[in-house]
Amino acid sequence: MKRNTTPKIYVLHENQEWVDPLFEHLEALGAPYENWFLNEGHLDLSELPPEGIFYNRLSASSHTRNHRYSIELAESVLGWLEMHHRRVINDRRALTLEVRKTDQLLALRRFGFDAPASIMANHPGGVRKAAEKLNQFPFIVKPNRGGKGLGVKRYNNLDQLQTDITNNTLPDTLDGVWIVQQYVKPADSRITRVELIGGKFYYAVSVDASGGFELCPADACNIGDAFCPATPSEGVEKEEKFRLLAPYNNPDINRYEEFFKAVGIEIGAMEYALGEDGKRYIYDINTNTNYNSGAEAVLDNQWQGMRRIAEFLNYELIANYYQNRIRVA
Repeated sequence: MKRNTTPKIYVLHENQEWVDPLFEHLEALGAPYENWFLNEGHLDLSELPPEGIFYNRLSASSHTRNHRYSIELAESVLGWLEMHHRRVINDRRALTLEVRKTDQLLALRRFGFDAPASIMANHPGGVRKAAEKLNQFPFIVKPNRGGKGLGVKRYNNLDQLQTDITNNTLPDTLDGVWIVQQYVKPADSRITRVELIGGKFYYAVSVDASGGFELCPADACNIGDAFCPATPSEGVEKEEKFRLLAPYNNPDINRYEEFFKAVGIEIGAMEYALGEDGKRYIYDINTNTNYNSGAEAVLDNQWQGMRRIAEFLNYELIANYYQNRIRVA
């Protein structure tokens, strides 16, 4: 976090693999950028931030890469940037939604979206009581702070849950909070992920969910993650795991854009499952979107998420720089 007088695009993250494709597009555009890897570091709160724009790409799954306190560090860095009125894309409000499911659910309900019925608890006995109160079977239990669908487990009955409680094998939770939630069975075993860039709808992708809850779309997730694009679910062709929807019709797109603007998200995604009742149940908000190049290539790369982000960041840098010059003049 060195002082620099030349305005740049600063990319805040904790996973180099996920930002390498973005850096390639920024370089192709000739856009000046700097890599801020937030894992271990220090911050002099009396210093001024450098000039430029700041893109937050911190992920809820950072702790799974041995970056346990990246989120806490990023929260302070974002607060510092915002105090000095720097242009932040995906601000501190967005980071809160990225890492805490309870905040996501409350925000979704506040804006009138359909979301699965959910009850939170912060101890195993409370998880049992929450499941009894929910009284819907099957149901799922997930950590409030998780990431990539890790730790999400489906239970068919209370006896299965009690076994995990007794054996101390409930899903791991980073902050001690679990969410007991209605299980919405997706139509055709697929969910839909709606991508927004620059606060505007970019594209939607259909994802096969028959293999489990870990649905990371990033090319980098091809290594080791059983449910990611390079390892299709049994009986599902690779190119069908992630499928861009074109055309895509959804009367709620304008509402998604308004919602993201209200909560400080400019680049991100909503994931929903279409229930048997015809409702779109939004169950996740992701502000660290990655894109599957294979799915994009099927449509001749008409849409490339990382390229579009690079273009948006470059435009924002230029606009911000000249706005500041005009203001000073």
